[in-house]
Amino acid sequence: MIEQIIFKKEIYAIIIRRKYKNNGIKFFTPNKFSQQLAYMKRPKGYIIQPHIHKKIKKEIKFTQEVLFIRSGKLEVYFFNDKKKFIKKKILNEGDIILLSKGGHGFKILKECEIIEVKQGPYDPKSDKMRFNSNIKKLKK
Repeated sequence: MIEQIIFKKEIYAIIIRRKYKNNGIKFFTPNKFSQQLAYMKRPKGYIIQPHIHKKIKKEIKFTQEVLFIRSGKLEVYFFNDKKKFIKKKILNEGDIILLSKGGHGFKILKECEIIEVKQGPYDPKSDKMRFNSNIKKLKK
């Protein structure tokens, strides 16, 4: 239900499968991550106290992103920081993934609707370094 993509003791991604269930609140990310990911289940009538998030200066060293697969099916390809292929995983409707380190690419297997959340503001010119990889030949 919860999968981690780990390479050389570093978390490259966390996948929460659609059928994951738990009571209360469960954080999946280490505190050092700049993007936090949690699952919350509360009973009817439970009250979450009103609150304001304080203005706090934080340093973001690199962008982490969360993808919510609303519909469809896709294959995710994971690469280390040297652009070397690590492994691949399939995500289905209802799955969620936090991409936290290294590189990644995607192949859409069935038309997808995806919601993406990441730190902003996003600048497509300076935030990404694209690289070539023959995704059709990747086997792991």
